[in-house]
Amino acid sequence: MTATWTAPDAGALDLRVGDLVEVRGEAEILATLDERGELEGLPFMPEMLAYCGRRLTVHKVAHKVCDTIGRSGMRRMERAVHLTGARCDGGAHGGCQTACLMYWKEAWLKRVEPGDPPERGTSVDPAAAPPGAAVPEGRDGSSAALGASGSAVPPGPAPGRRLLPLIEAATRKEPGPGGEERFSCQGTEMLRAAPSCLPLKDVRQYVMDVRTGNAGPLFVLRALLVGLFNRVQDRSRKLPGWLRFRDGMRWGFVAGRLTGPTPGGALGLRPGELVRIKSKAEILATLNQDRLNRGMGFDEEMSRYCGRTARVLSRVDRCIDERTGRMLTMKSPCIVLAGIVCAGAYTVSCPRAFIPFWREIWLERVEEPA
Repeated sequence: MTATWTAPDAGALDLRVGDLVEVRGEAEILATLDERGELEGLPFMPEMLAYCGRRLTVHKVAHKVCDTIGRSGMRRMERAVHLTGARCDGGAHGGCQTACLMYWKEAWLKRVEPGDPPERGTSVDPAAAPPGAAVPEGRDGSSAALGASGSAVPPGPAPGRRLLPLIEAATRKEPGPGGEERFSCQGTEMLRAAPSCLPLKDVRQYVMDVRTGNAGPLFVLRALLVGLFNRVQDRSRKLPGWLRFRDGMRWGFVAGRLTGPTPGGALGLRPGELVRIKSKAEILATLNQDRLNRGMGFDEEMSRYCGRTARVLSRVDRCIDERTGRMLTMKSPCIVLAGIVCAGAYTVSCPRAFIPFWREIWLERVEEPA
């Protein structure tokens, strides 16, 4: 199968943060996909089917993405956006709990205005509706529900009969050694979907960040300065130790010192409980020299939230390794906190908005406010 159809305005939607869009129907999306269920290397995943016909707002314009597979830096993405609340639930990928913000090619969307009446069978994310507007019912006759994080949860229309077999088959890679199941998703295929590197010195990305509303001028300027500082620090590691500034560490200055096993600390946290993220010094004391605690990493972006309070959103014990496609099962669950995401402040304004995983030893319970 080859792509035979392109949306009339594909590549020219000029979307910005807050714009209202409608996800195209199954037949239109199917016609954009190749025999692998992809458009320009980006898979359309089964978890995205439930959004067909729905109206949502643009959360971020995904014109760039940080490489978490090969650590090559920022990479260029073409004609794609993130939609508010549209995170992957892992239902077609072995129950992966990473909850990635999904990528949507412009060819899979069409722009609509807030006042445009929805077509028959179209439903609207309540968060995307203008104030005072009536929220139409979903395809199953009920209003769209809200998830624990406050994001829209699609009502779950019947899966597409034509599109589903193609994209379901694309969720698996060749089995690993010994027949081990391996998965394929937008995260594992990111280097093909964003094949070219985006140099730090390419100022167009910063103009794009501001013009699209991804970030404000001061945030973008700070992210650029942090990127320049990190570049200098990376190169300084080739110098003798006495010439390095803080041993060549990147901005945020996260370094573990432990050798051997790292400590654990189970709290038995449950969704809804209020916790405080411990101080940076306390967390660093639990990390080894690779900045890991029992295999779980703590990075500079996470250090920005030290001292913050948040509610436990969920417990996580399985996620897909983007490098290999293997499902990783954690010996002890990690914690996801409501409202805590990677903002890209230390990663050149990357819009991926990863949800960090927290070890319970990095958290402490706090009393509920009176």
